[in-house]
Amino acid sequence: IAKAIVNAPDDVVVTLETDEQGTVLKLQVADDDKGRVIGKQGRVAQAMRTLLRVIAAKAGTRATLEII
Repeated sequence: IAKAIVNAPDDVVVTLETDEQGTVLKLQVADDDKGRVIGKQGRVAQAMRTLLRVIAAKAGTRATLEII
């Protein structure tokens, strides 16, 4: 999703970290694209987090998204 909305899709990097709480997806984008990924009042970021939670719940796990 992030690659589709940023100006520099080659700079998008996603790393996974797993701990006792579940999986943490760390989304790294170019500084100029952070505003696009977060969106007005955080709406785009919140939508991505909601989709991630739904997919994780169907898989029986927990996942969170951090934008760095």
